[in-house]
Amino acid sequence: MAAVRQWDGFSTIEGDVRAMVDDPRWPGLPAQAKAQAVAARMLVTADGGRWLFGTHARWYRQDPVDGRWHLSAPPLDQALRSSAHVVRHTSPLAADLVPLGPDFSYEEGSTQGFIGPDVPADIVEKVRVLVLSRRARHEDFPLTTEPLSRLFAGDVASTVAAVWGTLMWTAYAPAFDGNEVLLSMFGEFLGRALPGDEFVRWVSRVSLLDLAGLYAERIRAGEPKAGLRLAAVMANTADAVFADDRFRPRAAALLAMLQPALRRRDLDHAAAHQGDEAVRQAWLDRCPPLLTRAVVGDTSPGEYFRHSMYDLVQALGYIAKRRHDPRVTAAALLAADLAALSPKSAARVYPWLDPEMRHVVHTVLADPRHTLRDQWPDDGELPPSLHPPDIGSAAALLGTAYATGLAWCDLAGVESPASGFATAAATARRLTHHLIFANESGLNQ
Repeated sequence: MAAVRQWDGFSTIEGDVRAMVDDPRWPGLPAQAKAQAVAARMLVTADGGRWLFGTHARWYRQDPVDGRWHLSAPPLDQALRSSAHVVRHTSPLAADLVPLGPDFSYEEGSTQGFIGPDVPADIVEKVRVLVLSRRARHEDFPLTTEPLSRLFAGDVASTVAAVWGTLMWTAYAPAFDGNEVLLSMFGEFLGRALPGDEFVRWVSRVSLLDLAGLYAERIRAGEPKAGLRLAAVMANTADAVFADDRFRPRAAALLAMLQPALRRRDLDHAAAHQGDEAVRQAWLDRCPPLLTRAVVGDTSPGEYFRHSMYDLVQALGYIAKRRHDPRVTAAALLAADLAALSPKSAARVYPWLDPEMRHVVHTVLADPRHTLRDQWPDDGELPPSLHPPDIGSAAALLGTAYATGLAWCDLAGVESPASGFATAAATARRLTHHLIFANESGLNQ
């Protein structure tokens, strides 16, 4: 006799909404009809949580106090998922909750860091060729725009900085193995050592404004051909790393934004004379709807933080089998990072968390004896209950933890730590255990 499959409200509704949005008639429906269709599929769980599967093909949870919807990874507890039942949401839904269609086709890419799974050798070689072929006279391509000018030696041309900046902008989480060849090839150009140690390099993210500044500076200087060459360097670098899914989503977005300017050489000239921000906005305006998720870090630091926390919860999915709630644990680990670096920054973070996670962060920070502090890294080590089961899950936890740390630092205006965030650093240490075991056992990644 076949086993009876247990009802899972979240899986059912997600499948239902995906089918609606995939229907070719969806784009042509009136906005109100779309909103009503999504609202009719709201879930309520046994704990009183109200959930919607909406834009970006992700879940949202409602704040019961002010009614706002927060991007929030769904629960993995099967009892809670099976308790979910559908109720019609009667209040009007905000337009940004309703799927347009292209947002459901967005390729998520990988959330792994660059420790453990190395950048493939063929990609590294393509980048090496770009760096060597793009060496240019500093006089023709001066590097004057910060923060890139602070990273490189004074005689380095902006063509090299353009390759570096593209790598760091397109990377999901720029935490790299200290021996990663993709980084070491830049050693002769750097004016100072990268933060970290021989095992991990905690690299800061480069913003789209930084890339736009390299390009716009040459146009304002009356050297439009040099500006075009810099744009081509960025596009070629994005194309070189496209095959690695830790780079692909942002690489696709950068290519889409730059290619029109490469085809029409004066496209951004008027914007360049208005300033770097005008160029950045012109690029963002050219980003297709399918790829807007890829640039959310440059359009809304708060939303980017929410997406990073969502990814962190998903990366912690392996602990659900150990009877831990990944959502609660993600909030506890966020509290650990805040406590170690900037506890006062919690006030800037709270408005971007759903009510449950906000409560967890607040109570764990406020109570030194809170039981969830048992999940904090201790003496640089993850507690055994959080040990990832394999290299892939460890690399995903590392990547999402580092991306989340960078996101809340950007949101709160805090400089990221040179030694890494508490959670990411402890995960990197655990990841080395997996790598050592794999090497000793003769296992391949």
